[in-house]
Amino acid sequence: MNKKFEKLGFYPSDILLPANADMNKWAVVACDQFTSEPEYWEAVEKQVGDAPSTFRLILPEANLKAPNVDEYIDNINSSMDKYLKEDVFKTLKDSLIYIEREQSDGRIRHGLIGMVDLDTYDFTPGSGALIRATEGTVLDRIPPRAKVRRNAPIELPHVMLLIDNPEKTVIEPLTAAASSMEKVYDFDLMQNGGHIRGYKLSDAQIDAVADALEGLCSDEAMQKKYNVSGEKPLLFAVGDGNHSLATAKACYEEQKKGLTPEEYLKLPARYALVEVVNNHDDALQFEPIHRVVFDIDGEKMMEEFKKFYPNAHEGEGEGHTIKYNYAGKKGVITVPDPKVQLAVGTLQAFIDDYLKKFGGEVDYIHGDEVTVELGDKKGNIGFLLPAMGKEQLFKTVMADGVLPRKTFSMGHAQDKRYYIEARKIRG
Repeated sequence: MNKKFEKLGFYPSDILLPANADMNKWAVVACDQFTSEPEYWEAVEKQVGDAPSTFRLILPEANLKAPNVDEYIDNINSSMDKYLKEDVFKTLKDSLIYIEREQSDGRIRHGLIGMVDLDTYDFTPGSGALIRATEGTVLDRIPPRAKVRRNAPIELPHVMLLIDNPEKTVIEPLTAAASSMEKVYDFDLMQNGGHIRGYKLSDAQIDAVADALEGLCSDEAMQKKYNVSGEKPLLFAVGDGNHSLATAKACYEEQKKGLTPEEYLKLPARYALVEVVNNHDDALQFEPIHRVVFDIDGEKMMEEFKKFYPNAHEGEGEGHTIKYNYAGKKGVITVPDPKVQLAVGTLQAFIDDYLKKFGGEVDYIHGDEVTVELGDKKGNIGFLLPAMGKEQLFKTVMADGVLPRKTFSMGHAQDKRYYIEARKIRG
């Protein structure tokens, strides 16, 4: 294992790729997408047919509560064993893969596939780990996912980790060098997923990535970006797939029981395959997730908001500004001197308190127009939140521990990660 990565919690990996498959049928979108659209997954199944495909190696969350879910999981593990025995895979030894993903908007997102050490990841709010969750982890979402992973011989990642690299020193140098790199795949993704290309890094490029990542961990970098010194560095923030990574961690902790450190540190399950993306990649867009509260009195709710934040005032000003609308009325309210980093945190704290005291339900909405339309309906209120700036993500995780739930969305469903690479997680 490359010693240069030891302090980074991120390593090159033995990466499995299909040796001879129709890649358009092989790659399918992350399992947590299109959960309310079974017709999407039916179309995928029809397109795949009997061809080798990651569709046979994952459980779409649309099927997570199916009565025969255990049978689904058994079939997944059997397919994994079958693919391994039939040499469906080839192995890229000790490798990193640079990828260029064309999204539905035509932009190119740049990423780096490698593996992370789960001993350097912690989803506990306020953790000082190198790899941290950005949003609160819902613990009861882990057990059903663990059922899939527990006996699986291989893993397929849809986890995306972000690095805070405004100088673009880690991934972007590979973009300029791509034309001279070894291409490992280049194909259109099914179901309007865009296009993707993958390139294997040379040894020199791998070393350069390690050096650049180490530079992000320095105290000088921490002072420059976050105005802190002497604190544990935050190198990777989970941008997507937090519960998948938390599940990998939980399954690794299960395997560790009864083993000595010498034994469990050698477990393949100690690591998880991920894609690393620069938070400052031009293709990465953060969109706000708004709130609509149902079965309430809008007038009363805004009165309670002002009681909850006695210094709040109508109109825009210094602090956190939140737009609202109900029953044909609309306005803006400002909370000066907020105690948390983001307006969504200020709003969510109030909503949670209000619902506990007075009842009602909250939903998390994408899009301004839908939020306003729902908010204007009788018994509802809509809250429009400002978009979170990219520069706020790492600062907020360091200051507040995690972001409030449903803070931001990264792109459309068809732009999420597709399963392509795999990795053995059992000896």
